[in-house]
Amino acid sequence: MLSSQIFVPLFNDDEASNLLSDVALVRALVQVEVALARAEARVGVISASAADAIGKVTVDHVDIAALTSGTIRSGFPIIALVQELRKQVSADGAPFIHWGATTQDIMDTACVLQLRATIKLMRERIGSIARDLSALADKHSATVLAGRTHSQQALPITFGLKVAAWLAPLIRHGERLEEIERRLLVVQFGGAAGTLAALGDKGLAVTSEFAKELSLGLPVMPWHTQRDSLVEFAGWLSLVTGSLGKMAQDIILMAQTEVGEISESGEAGRGGSSTMPQKANPITSELIVAAARMNASLLAALHNAQIQEHERATHGWQVEWLTLPQMIMLTGGVLKHAAYLAKNLQVDGAAMLLNITRAHDVILAEAAVFALAKRMTRVQAEELVKQACAVTVSEKQPLIEVVKKLAADSIKEGEIDWQALAKPENYLGETEKIIDQVLKSAEKLLL
Repeated sequence: MLSSQIFVPLFNDDEASNLLSDVALVRALVQVEVALARAEARVGVISASAADAIGKVTVDHVDIAALTSGTIRSGFPIIALVQELRKQVSADGAPFIHWGATTQDIMDTACVLQLRATIKLMRERIGSIARDLSALADKHSATVLAGRTHSQQALPITFGLKVAAWLAPLIRHGERLEEIERRLLVVQFGGAAGTLAALGDKGLAVTSEFAKELSLGLPVMPWHTQRDSLVEFAGWLSLVTGSLGKMAQDIILMAQTEVGEISESGEAGRGGSSTMPQKANPITSELIVAAARMNASLLAALHNAQIQEHERATHGWQVEWLTLPQMIMLTGGVLKHAAYLAKNLQVDGAAMLLNITRAHDVILAEAAVFALAKRMTRVQAEELVKQACAVTVSEKQPLIEVVKKLAADSIKEGEIDWQALAKPENYLGETEKIIDQVLKSAEKLLL
């Protein structure tokens, strides 16, 4: 599905996919080999002239078909890559390509470079979504909506508060990403078994210069079989898609025909049916939920891939190849779709109020209990409102009118403002302040 010409727009994103393409991978691999040569020259492991010659190699002259053949033979593209690069370098410099490194050093560091580019794209996408959700939350900060618990109407909220609840996790994901980057974006360099023995007493110095050359961090040691940072990033991907999946699930439920409080967009034909002309299926939200659930499943594979033997492993690395790129592409697709929803969501405030009225204002039951509890015991108030709810449901009368009638013998005229109590907008608690807090916190994502 992630490479199908027909289905790829549903689950993938062109920009995210391009960052993981064969061309992007080879570019990163070459960049790493060049950086290593320059680092080794600065430390005195190889000559400056050799590093200069290696620095002139280009991706354009690397034969991808040769890498394919080499990968089939050895399981990795690096032997064939080194052979391709040596063709571009003079006889004096060619032997010093890949000096003291092992295949995993080059591939892991190239992976980190690709992840860095991916993170930049995702940060931009999350910022864009946060910007549009902030505007939506602000616009609808006073648009009254039935808050639902266990899928039943519970208390009045506003649509702005619901949007703020979609936005708040994205703020935390931005904070998490800053923390993860420090651990994730580091070079890999350990040689054959993580001792850097081929470089004598200059291995750590080369590692330091190597990191500087690529503008990456310096790990405390080679991490060939320590894959926790990659798994941590995968967990972040699943968290992001899970949070946006929650938003999409809410949209699906609110877009149901019987609810009709929102729709994904005003775009004609979007989500259409092949046989039912009336349909406008929430297909964008469906794709987000499907991808989020898939990411949650793929994450388990990466947790399993952490169990790697000794100093270099046999199969966990390949599990990462099969899994992490899928998660990145799925996340790219989710961010693309979520950005569309955040910008195009259609909100029907009148339908939101109508749904409260259709339920005969039972959403105000708690408000009625606390109003009555000022004039009678809490237990009496709860019992009276329970009675009123039963009457309301059976006789389809507005709850507050029923409460007023049942409380006539207990509550004197003027002790309760029944008219004010019957308005959902008067029982919103700290909703406005909570929205403001979220919007203020979101500003850091918008910089």
